[in-house]
Amino acid sequence: MSAAAEDTDPEATVEIRVEPFGQPPPPARHRGEVGAGQGWYAAARELARDRVPDHAGWQLLAEDLADSPRRFVLVEFAGLAFRPLTRGDLRDLVRWQQAEHVAPWWRASAVDLAAAETRYGPAIDGTDPTRHWIVERHGRSIGWVQDYRVADHPDWALTTAPQDSVGIDYLIGEPAHVGRGIGTRMLSAYLTDVVAPAYDAPVIFAAPDHRNRASLRVLDKLGFTQGVWFDCPVPGGEASTVIGCTLDVAATYGY
Repeated sequence: MSAAAEDTDPEATVEIRVEPFGQPPPPARHRGEVGAGQGWYAAARELARDRVPDHAGWQLLAEDLADSPRRFVLVEFAGLAFRPLTRGDLRDLVRWQQAEHVAPWWRASAVDLAAAETRYGPAIDGTDPTRHWIVERHGRSIGWVQDYRVADHPDWALTTAPQDSVGIDYLIGEPAHVGRGIGTRMLSAYLTDVVAPAYDAPVIFAAPDHRNRASLRVLDKLGFTQGVWFDCPVPGGEASTVIGCTLDVAATYGY
């Protein structure tokens, strides 16, 4: 990859800033071109190899892929990890779904431990194909994410979600971690390390409530495109108007 020239099409460039642990970030930003058929992440990883030596173990995270150039941050110690949901996590999951900052957007089906067992027990036991994960930051559980093939859920497959897509849902449960830019980094790491490599789907799909501007902005920054609005059934016989958002896997990751 060559350094981007002044007249390079900004739609075909990526930019990286470096965030070392415990030190002021250097002011320099590194910019490079995206090759033909090369995903944004692949181009950013190649740029990091060329310009930032000795970064093994650092995490490359999306910072804002909605703007041009596509901006990434190379973080020495992001501390983000994902582990499978266990029954020992259900109490936290119930509490998170009922939290003030989550409840307006998440009509909790897990209103207590018994309901959580009914809802998540089959996946924990491996009889439901949906994959559930606990998000950890620096070793502390802070949230939950899930991924699934849309075609595995007939009711959901009747919506506008592409039939060959992978659906995701997510929440940050701990209030202390909300509004600090962690959501974008969390989902960037999740999509890159957990979701995209596990499926052969061409599209990743999410559908936040149309009023949830924070969630929609995070998806925009990760490269998702907003599409059709539709009504999604929620517990209690009501419906929530959501916006279908799609991520092109080939353009984003190169596979």
